Amino acid sequence: MKNRNTVSISTGGFKDLTGLQAAKFLQKNDIHFIELSGGKYSNNQLKELLKLRHEMSLRVHNYFPPPKLPFVLNLASNDDKILKKTISHIKNSINLAKQFGGEYYSFHAGFRLDPNFKLLGKKFKKIKITNREECLKNFTKQVLKISNFAKKNGIKILIENNVCTQKNFDRFGENPFLLTNYLEVEKFFKLMPNNVRLLIDVAHLKVSAKTEKIDPIKSLMKMNRYVGGYHFSDNDGKIDSNKPFKSNSWFFPYIKKNLSYYSAEIYNENPKKLRQQIKIINKKIFSKK
Repeated sequence: MKNRNTVSISTGGFKDLTGLQAAKFLQKNDIHFIELSGGKYSNNQLKELLKLRHEMSLRVHNYFPPPKLPFVLNLASNDDKILKKTISHIKNSINLAKQFGGEYYSFHAGFRLDPNFKLLGKKFKKIKITNREECLKNFTKQVLKISNFAKKNGIKILIENNVCTQKNFDRFGENPFLLTNYLEVEKFFKLMPNNVRLLIDVAHLKVSAKTEKIDPIKSLMKMNRYVGGYHFSDNDGKIDSNKPFKSNSWFFPYIKKNLSYYSAEIYNENPKKLRQQIKIINKKIFSKK
């Protein structure tokens, strides 16, 4: 199935299922456009997912397929072992996206530290962080290499803006993540080739903007210059809680409508609610009325 002009549902909210189990559950509930993200490890799910690629549209995002031994994906890492694992994972995911007949592979911007994987989405322990300029330079270097690999395989890269909560900012006394605001996004993407674009997670942006005291609408409009796709969810501005959005949510008036990558990243909701979220996006993005 083709990915263009479709709205995907992320499997990121089904942490106790494999990607295959989550995809089959969503398909059973009349959701056929799916973004595979995280989930439980399985050594045979890819073979089965490949059999389903003509029945549903499958996109590959970030930490999919999850490895047997978990680690934090970080293309900005100074740890050679983590960097090697990250590069290997990303290349494997690009190859998988190609096998699915997809157009994109997306992953998160880098970190200035290598946190324990169990702390993702939570308050990090205070550990030494890399100098921002050095970290951004390393990340840029690695993304340029990945972009060449992706181009040879006919895949476009989308890089997702990170989220910085006030708790993590206070913990380190500064922002330990890359690409959380439009200033750094502009600096980074000016160095990128055409096959590398920004995946704007509007919920990440909302939290980071509050932490960094930046107008989220201004940030979204500035980032739109580099956008290739969107992740949709909502929150209270304090934590990235992946709550449902509404038709009048703050970001919709500023969303570009000519893209081919829109995904709802909603957690802990039933299929009926997920279908409602799809309908909202379809009405706001694709409706001609």
